[in-house]
Amino acid sequence: MNQIRFSTNPNDFLNYTTEDIRQEFLIPEVMQPGQITSVYSMYDRMITIGAMPLKEAIKLPVYEDLTKADYFLERRELGIINTGGEGVVTVDGESFTLANKECLYVGKGKKDVTFASSDAGTPAEFFVNSCPAHHAYPTVKAGLADANEVNLGSKENCNERTIYQFIHEGGIQSCQLVMGFTALKTGSIWNTFPPHTHLRRMEIYYYFDLADDQLVMHFMGDPQETRHIAMHNKQAVISPEWSIHSGAGTSNYSFIWAMAGENKAFTDMDGQDVKAIR
Repeated sequence: MNQIRFSTNPNDFLNYTTEDIRQEFLIPEVMQPGQITSVYSMYDRMITIGAMPLKEAIKLPVYEDLTKADYFLERRELGIINTGGEGVVTVDGESFTLANKECLYVGKGKKDVTFASSDAGTPAEFFVNSCPAHHAYPTVKAGLADANEVNLGSKENCNERTIYQFIHEGGIQSCQLVMGFTALKTGSIWNTFPPHTHLRRMEIYYYFDLADDQLVMHFMGDPQETRHIAMHNKQAVISPEWSIHSGAGTSNYSFIWAMAGENKAFTDMDGQDVKAIR
């Protein structure tokens, strides 16, 4: 396990410096060539993984020091979205080819998971999230055509975007993992606005498709005590259940969202009054 992140009392959070916030919530280097990175969060025990195989396949580790399991998915499930070139995920000998922005769900009980790139010159970049599971659901692949597509926002409000829901109540079934991604239209910069919280679930954001000379200001914290993190391409951020999670970029971008907690209802949100945001 590369890192462990412990949960934070929201009252303590009010005293954090910029560097404190980045240390606790930002995952700055998700994709490393030829490697697998991982962060274990105590928020709903979500494990966030980046796998970027080159010429050699990468096997999913057990992380037995934390999971105390014989294999990674003994008591867990995971979701994968590929944000790079074409790649192959092999699950107990069965191979699944994932193109860019395609998803794979792998359920509890699968023993061996490996990640490979079809072409090391344009490697796959697998963004993976895993949470505890109590039931074995089947392994399922989904492309963009299989996702539940939701169009929101407007050009006038600079938040015209398309949400692609893969792992959710009406799509790929899971124990508690909910996962998909959002793509902002050209000229739009705001995501998840107006903002919300959901005490029933934590969330992970992974920003991608952002030019290297652009950035996203990710806003978090209590709705009346907001803070921000300056984020760049291929970085992730942990969002506690008590925190808003919204962002504005210097250009349009995409981001993967993954949630775990009490339920799988995507619409279970506690909306915040824009006039009350501080």
